[in-house]
Amino acid sequence: MQAEWQQFLASQGALIEDGRVLHFGDLRSELALALRENTLCDLGQFSFLRISGEDAESFLQNLLSNDIREVSASRAQHSSFNSAKGRMLASFLVWMDGKDYLLMLPTELAEAMRKKLSMYVLRSRVKVALEDRIAIGLSGPTAKPPVDCGGVMGVAHAGNMSAVRVGETRFVICTSVENAITLWQSLASQAKRVGSTCWDWFNIREGIPVILEQTQEEFVPQMVNFDLIGGINFKKGCYPGQEIVARMHYLGKLKRRMYLAHVQGYAKPGMHLYSEDMAGQSSGMIANAAPSPAGGSDVLAVIQTASRDAHPIHMGSMQGEVLQFEPLPYELPKE
Repeated sequence: MQAEWQQFLASQGALIEDGRVLHFGDLRSELALALRENTLCDLGQFSFLRISGEDAESFLQNLLSNDIREVSASRAQHSSFNSAKGRMLASFLVWMDGKDYLLMLPTELAEAMRKKLSMYVLRSRVKVALEDRIAIGLSGPTAKPPVDCGGVMGVAHAGNMSAVRVGETRFVICTSVENAITLWQSLASQAKRVGSTCWDWFNIREGIPVILEQTQEEFVPQMVNFDLIGGINFKKGCYPGQEIVARMHYLGKLKRRMYLAHVQGYAKPGMHLYSEDMAGQSSGMIANAAPSPAGGSDVLAVIQTASRDAHPIHMGSMQGEVLQFEPLPYELPKE
């Protein structure tokens, strides 16, 4: 059925590579369009895990960084699954579908995370399964999903469809493969078709990090501002890496933060950053990157705060392009 969905998108003019819609003809013009108009894109870069069973809530409560008890049929949250050392293995958007939980995460990590989480099931009455669903991104100043989600992180359902408001003007709409074509055709009446790269760019501009293969186990959640976007609950019980995450919060030992920046040239996740004060050692890493409507790349970069405040930050090497910092849509605390 996924093949049928991709055939439909191709018939609409999509250029698809490795299951992802790169663009519908011209990525640069689509990025420029995303600045001012309603846009519609396939989110094939994401997949879903369904966590079901009588013990699903307690199972996730013992594993994820956020308080799963605050998730409901009408409320979503960001959360993460971390190593015992507090390093992020995956980031999720989580909401409820009936009595089950849906975890939205990058497709490249989905099967590995299914296996990893399944290792913790043991005697719990829980099932962890990949969910064959389609995610569609709708964004823009007058964008309206098929159902009213309420405020940011609000969720609404209609039949086999869920809609999550992930930003003031952005919505993730999740539906069955069978319903996706009809839904797309309906939404296309109010929005222009764009590639999934535009959604990645939206996440970057809004300071929402996504853990990818290149950045697994690189960051404690606070380093990518997960505490600032509501992805950590410091009052819940234990979970993998909780002691390190809590210690960093309460003892004020955080030395790296995530910043929004623009850089000329091509950037990609996992690229190291350098500054004069680090004597050849890396002072940071690109967490996420996407082409910018202005040319070059926009990035979310995790950097030593002392280096960021005192020196130019170069990408790739000391001879690389210099990052031009821009304000995030939320305020960074003074550590």
